[in-house]
Amino acid sequence: MCNVYVNADPILYESRTRSLRIHGVITTVRLENLFWDVLHEIASRENMTTTQFAVKLYDELITLRGEVPSNFASFLRVCCLRYLSIVAGKSELASGPAHAPEPKPRVLKTV
Repeated sequence: MCNVYVNADPILYESRTRSLRIHGVITTVRLENLFWDVLHEIASRENMTTTQFAVKLYDELITLRGEVPSNFASFLRVCCLRYLSIVAGKSELASGPAHAPEPKPRVLKTV
């Protein structure tokens, strides 16, 4: 079972730092390459660049909470995981249940 995870390409969990300009302020964010890939995918779906999408998340977070967490990178990781969870849920709905229904209990007859 762990082979699915252990055999991942090491480049996916290698970190990369990017500089993002958020309202004129340059902010550096360090994420693993896989998270950058997921952010790029989400941004593409929204017809934005990755930076534009990160700024949109930043702005919406300010509007909703009044502040951005001190660890913006962690927030972005959680956004990626929530997106992947939603995508996985939709594919499960399209293909039916992810597991077989539970068997009905058997009643043993005693003689």
